[in-house]
Amino acid sequence: MASSVSNSVSDHKGVLTLNGRFDFSIHRDFRSNYEHILNSNGVNEIDVNLNGVDYIDSSALGMLLLLREKAMEKRIQMKLLNPKDSVRQVLEVANFGRLFDIA
Repeated sequence: MASSVSNSVSDHKGVLTLNGRFDFSIHRDFRSNYEHILNSNGVNEIDVNLNGVDYIDSSALGMLLLLREKAMEKRIQMKLLNPKDSVRQVLEVANFGRLFDIA
């Protein structure tokens, strides 16, 4: 399955939806999609939907940290949603539960 990133914005909430492998190969798509959300007027929350992600690596963790930093600068809340067990395990090992709301 090819990796993909998409975004949507409605009612002050932006949603980033990722599918496939979340690794360095999608960093440009990831950045352009989150920049679209960050530059949208009135957004106060970003949800990163990880439901379709079946693999995550350290570069993806770095991309999430960078997005968190940029969101905090704009006072935008950020949540990581619906990670599969294998992805949740990586997030837990990296102590991401201390930095992110993971639901």
